[in-house]
Amino acid sequence: MRRGVSLSLGLLWAVVLVLAAPRAPAQRAARAAAATENELATREALAQMRAGGNAVDAAVTAALVAGVASPTSSGIGGGGFALVWMAADKKVTTLDFRETAPKGVDAPAFEKRPLPPAERAKLTGVPGEVAGLFELHRRHGKRSWKEVVEPAVRVAKNGFAVNPHLGAMLKGSEKDLKADAGIGALFYPGGKPAAVGALVKNEKLSATLAKIAAEGPPGFYQGAVSADLVAAARAHGGALTQADLDAYKPVERNAIKVSWEGHDVYTMPAPSAGGMLLAQVLRLFPKAELVKHGYQSGVYQHVLAEGMRGAVADRMRYLSDPDQQKVDLDGLIGEKRLAARKKTIALDRTHAIPRFGLEEHGTHHLVTADAAGNVVSLTTTVNRVFGTKLTGSASGVVLNDELDDFTKQKDVAPFGMKESPNRPRPGARPVSSMTPTLVVKDGQVVLALGGSGGTTIGTNVTQLLLGRLAFGKSPAELVKSPRFYIPTQGSSILLEKGAAPSLIEDLKWRGEVVGTMPFTSSGVQMIAIENGRKLPASDPRKHGSAKAE
Repeated sequence: MRRGVSLSLGLLWAVVLVLAAPRAPAQRAARAAAATENELATREALAQMRAGGNAVDAAVTAALVAGVASPTSSGIGGGGFALVWMAADKKVTTLDFRETAPKGVDAPAFEKRPLPPAERAKLTGVPGEVAGLFELHRRHGKRSWKEVVEPAVRVAKNGFAVNPHLGAMLKGSEKDLKADAGIGALFYPGGKPAAVGALVKNEKLSATLAKIAAEGPPGFYQGAVSADLVAAARAHGGALTQADLDAYKPVERNAIKVSWEGHDVYTMPAPSAGGMLLAQVLRLFPKAELVKHGYQSGVYQHVLAEGMRGAVADRMRYLSDPDQQKVDLDGLIGEKRLAARKKTIALDRTHAIPRFGLEEHGTHHLVTADAAGNVVSLTTTVNRVFGTKLTGSASGVVLNDELDDFTKQKDVAPFGMKESPNRPRPGARPVSSMTPTLVVKDGQVVLALGGSGGTTIGTNVTQLLLGRLAFGKSPAELVKSPRFYIPTQGSSILLEKGAAPSLIEDLKWRGEVVGTMPFTSSGVQMIAIENGRKLPASDPRKHGSAKAE
């Protein structure tokens, strides 16, 4: 890239950083691009590609750096999903590195949730992130493993600034977070939450990452680090053992593929529920019908909400870890089945869905694209804010509480079921809302996106994907646009604050029970590729960062 262009982009980003209000940074460029929920993660992803790495190298680096600088949402103590497009192969592959239940999982305890602090590690699954990122790099990376891990080692050692999202989480969960000695020492100096802009150094985590950089997965799953994780979990009622860590393996699965209006949409299969929701909505509504309704109109939001409610019900009835129980995804997204469902959708009334609890709050999504046409869409999580809110005393690793995504038995009763397919079993991966997605047209990726925010992820990814493919909206406009969310109960539709009174009245006329959702409850990262230009955009709801160069 010419020096003048580089300087112009640098000056543009400097201006963006000076502005105080949340914004949705989006830039155009012809080569590399990245969008993540953390400015440091985005910066280091681009540095990897600048140094000769590809989109996979960049994604691995971004995920690891995000786990250091955005520990409320992700980290090496968690897991995730990834979709990868390698231009040379012209195909999409997936990797499931979701956490698994330990062999000794205490299934009866899950019916007693929420659990007391002394038992919170009962919700800790076997971490999959290190194994998953290593496998992605082994298959597709260009630079050495040590080179892609080193930025996270450096950021943890030298320190990172507390961003507004992390600062808000530290204040909002202060009582619970301060109870852990490790979190308290790092983020509550003098007993008070670290201020936005304060520098935080995590030397214990830096040493752990350095060990992983030198040894690969054995540096995490064996030896001193694994012993520290097991001890931390067992001290708080967890079932995690060294044997569980030894047995963990990421799994490649066949992506869901839906052809829609000249595009091939690829998304994550079970144990993701978000991918099924997206696929069902695409098969329910052709572009012409949505355009006729009008972007963001009351009828547009209503019919999408009705389609999503059906997917939410299917999640409860049928979705599971496919390695534990067969999941007929082809049947669930089958055209005949959905055509029959569509006949029940009316423009002037709303269906209710039985109540069931699915509470995910964390997650971090990132997308990367390089000059060769390789693209990655990856979501990683520790589930709730700081997972279990416990850290390994020696390793600095945050323990996930991912097993909280298993379903309580009482929540399937409204469906006439005695047993949930998404129940805790040894080795099972709980169903997730994570929805990493890639869209291909004419042999090239034209859109990569995904989101964070628990059960809002699938609904948000679907809305932004349709905004792009059906209405041609720019990524910058889409990440700022108002959204709705379908909760897992009743006939409610939740709108962000500031919705027009006319929209609210229109939805109510159609039978919707209208409520309000927090503006910060979700975040979407996306890159559109248009005529060779890369258009990254990051959601202002999470104070993220999108850059291209």
